[in-house]
Amino acid sequence: MEKMRWLIALLLWLGFFLAFFRMGKLKLLQEVLRKTKSSMDEAARKRLLASRSKLSRLEREDGFWFMLEKQLCYSGLQRRFPFLGAENFVLLTVMFAVACFLAGMLVGDILGGLVGVGVLLLAEWAVITVGKTMEMHSVNENLMKLLDFLGNYSVTSGDAIAIFGQISKFLEEPLQSALEQCCVEAQTTGDVGMALLSLADKVEHPQFRELVRNIEVSSRYSADFSVLVQFSRRSVREYLRSCRERGSLLREAGINMALLLGLSVFSLITVNGLLEASVWEILFTTIAGRIALGIVAGIVLLFAMKAYRLEG
Repeated sequence: MEKMRWLIALLLWLGFFLAFFRMGKLKLLQEVLRKTKSSMDEAARKRLLASRSKLSRLEREDGFWFMLEKQLCYSGLQRRFPFLGAENFVLLTVMFAVACFLAGMLVGDILGGLVGVGVLLLAEWAVITVGKTMEMHSVNENLMKLLDFLGNYSVTSGDAIAIFGQISKFLEEPLQSALEQCCVEAQTTGDVGMALLSLADKVEHPQFRELVRNIEVSSRYSADFSVLVQFSRRSVREYLRSCRERGSLLREAGINMALLLGLSVFSLITVNGLLEASVWEILFTTIAGRIALGIVAGIVLLFAMKAYRLEG
């Protein structure tokens, strides 16, 4: 009986020891996570300050983190997911890349894991690219409306920030959020010039940036936006007309590319019926077939990149 009591006491002591040890490890992990989050927030804050400093000197931003932050902003992802800064995006990408690599390893081998990571990176690139294209089209559709509102409201008010606050609710994203943030920043900091420069940097559209920078210059020397609006209307009309011409050319090129791919698939199906060996097995299992598929995929990718550049 005495031995049983000592055994129970030993087990209780061991249980408490393991519980406190686990709590200590959890606290250590929490401290590491807290410091990591704090350093990430500090890096984002310093990058924002550096960005504002370069904006005030009209300097171009360089570096991977600046570029990634801009891409997330221009694609609309940061507007939909405010927590998605450059650091968090890279962290999530690494986590999902590890998961995709392990899933590929379970399905096949190391090559399968690398393919999984490649698919993830390609999907992220596609999401950002499609988001930027949609944002660009939205700005194209709302730019003339913005100019009309500026021309109408400038008759009663010469304050650009006050006009933005009145017309932002009539516009679609991303202009609506960008104008609202500009108004909040100008009212909070009192620096109208920096708020307008920041507004121009939030939207990846050449005509919108030119318009906002002209407004920033005009607001310093004149309260009359009528001449600026008239000049901008002509410039925007020319830009939209060239965009429509490029769009028609891209649609024609896309149709031709789709026809070529369709004819290629039809030819392969016809040849597959004439040969004893399977054409599909040759394409997907032999080195020569994989090289041919890679060349075709490279041509399609180059066409998509060229079309995206022309569209932008």
